[in-house]
Amino acid sequence: MNSNAKGKRGERELAKVLTDVFGVACRRGQQFSGLGGDDVVGLPGVHIECKLVQALNVETAMRQSEEDAKGELPVVCHRRNRTEWLLTVRLAKVPDLVRLLKGLCEWSNHPPPPRAGSDAARASSGSMGASWR
Repeated sequence: MNSNAKGKRGERELAKVLTDVFGVACRRGQQFSGLGGDDVVGLPGVHIECKLVQALNVETAMRQSEEDAKGELPVVCHRRNRTEWLLTVRLAKVPDLVRLLKGLCEWSNHPPPPRAGSDAARASSGSMGASWR
């Protein structure tokens, strides 16, 4: 398997794992645009660099995530063959990660109302109305 295909496979796998762990829809960031950007999207405020490699230079991967983060919290999710995913974040940024994840957990328990004009907004405008508070 070439490295490009392995990278895409890793991004799809990681997106599924993050969706399962956090209960929010995550997907490959380049899946639809084909342009550069986040490897995996769906965790608000977090820039995810995904690495599925046997030998990883963690510092180089973290620098790449930091350069691409554009104001988001840079993290590196990585794993070797036949191992579990790991998440690397700079220790000084752990409080930021905790705040983001706490907000995400609160959001997933009470998602915001659908945006006006969306299919979900039209569906919720029936006699029952929106139940989100």
